Amino acid sequence: MFWRARSTSGKAICLSDQFPAIKVEEVMDGLVTFVKLPPVRLTTPVDWAANPHGNRSWALHLHTLRWMGRLVSAYERTGDQACLDRARAVTDDWIHANPRDGAGVSPWAWAEHAVALRAPALVCLSEHVHTPRLWDSLAEHGEILADPSLYREGHNHGLDQDIALLVVGCRLGRARWRDLAVRRMTASAELAVDAQGVLHEQAPRYGLYVHRRLGVALRAIRESGAEVPERLVARRRALESYVAHATQPDGTLVPIGDSPADARADGFAHEGPVVRVFDGGYVFGRSAWDDPSAAYYSIRFGPGRRLHGHEDHLGLTYSAQGRRILVESGFHSYERTGYTDWTRSPQAHNVPVPTSGTFRPGTPTQLLHSSVGPSSQSYELADDAYGTLRTRHVTVNHDPDTVAVHDTVVSGTLRSLWHFDPAFEVASRRDGAVVLRDPGGFHVTLLQFPGEGLAVRPTLVSTGYLRTAEAVTVLSPEAPSVLTVIVPGRY
Repeated sequence: MFWRARSTSGKAICLSDQFPAIKVEEVMDGLVTFVKLPPVRLTTPVDWAANPHGNRSWALHLHTLRWMGRLVSAYERTGDQACLDRARAVTDDWIHANPRDGAGVSPWAWAEHAVALRAPALVCLSEHVHTPRLWDSLAEHGEILADPSLYREGHNHGLDQDIALLVVGCRLGRARWRDLAVRRMTASAELAVDAQGVLHEQAPRYGLYVHRRLGVALRAIRESGAEVPERLVARRRALESYVAHATQPDGTLVPIGDSPADARADGFAHEGPVVRVFDGGYVFGRSAWDDPSAAYYSIRFGPGRRLHGHEDHLGLTYSAQGRRILVESGFHSYERTGYTDWTRSPQAHNVPVPTSGTFRPGTPTQLLHSSVGPSSQSYELADDAYGTLRTRHVTVNHDPDTVAVHDTVVSGTLRSLWHFDPAFEVASRRDGAVVLRDPGGFHVTLLQFPGEGLAVRPTLVSTGYLRTAEAVTVLSPEAPSVLTVIVPGRY
């Protein structure tokens, strides 16, 4: 099987810094830590079907073997033979215990993303370990990665597949695999990232991920000796503007779609206007660059939900004077739970919800008008996601900081939802007004017209991966037209 792989070898392109960091001493002691969950002691031999935390991401990380790849890196850095021996033993055990289509094999073992992330780690090991079993496994991984029926074009998984196919092709002397990988990743990038830099996966965190992975891809292409496609470089460069504008003044990415509220995007250069409308469905605005106390907002519109997006159209986030004020559900996890489903729903976002009609997932939203001035910006958006036209007018002022939002529906009534950062608690309320306060004494006032029937209730919002916090949600009165004004500042 795969006999040609044993007789041909080429350059081992090992970009080991692409692998997540590990505690080498911990792994050498038989412990693994993935996705910030508590360490788990592996059995000997490893139970590859185990999932002690019952967590999908944990199971995937176990089978990627990228933690094994870090042991190879530790051996190269220190010369510690024990690290290489442990890496070889783990890999031999994995190959033996996980034949493709074997009975009882974990579904994560040959999941397309696990294959894509594992193959580069096997290439790193192959620079120091030369066995028929490892060479056959590399060839099997290459055949899977080259299979067009398993390829995720225009997706971050597809990019990882291309990187893997390139390095496996180089290692096994398969120039056609290398060339296929370069062609695919170029075409795929132009599907995934538009000319303005918007990633169609609809989550800024994934824009950051794809930017980083494209950096790995470009390094691998150069090391392979192939010509770097300028079209690929251009798409990566375009992503930088999208990520920079999606970064809040505190350095974290705005938690739109599957973007954790604590994800950082440091080091992205920015220049030019402080407000940017991206045709792919985003308005990002701020009062100034490089000022942690600057006001910042985001507004969603554009194509219907796909991939890592949420049903967040017409949604608004807002921060001012160094405080996050209006937040959305953000990203909790990939677990299949009711709460995770809720985080993707309209009700988890700062949107107007009609009280009649059935929500139609994936409905696009139009940006009808925008006016951008130095201290004030306004926008008008509309869709028929509930079978009737709903319209939102947003005006953001920076001197002084205020946000005014007018929501209307042509038939029936609506209620507007407003989720506040968990730092705030209700200080006082009356018809049409809620005053919120954080522990430092900073106040935010919400005013609504009409005001009678305004409701305040607790909500769980995501503050990071597998983390939640109770937050205050204000639900407007039921009316065909609701005006909401947000006024941040101390009393």
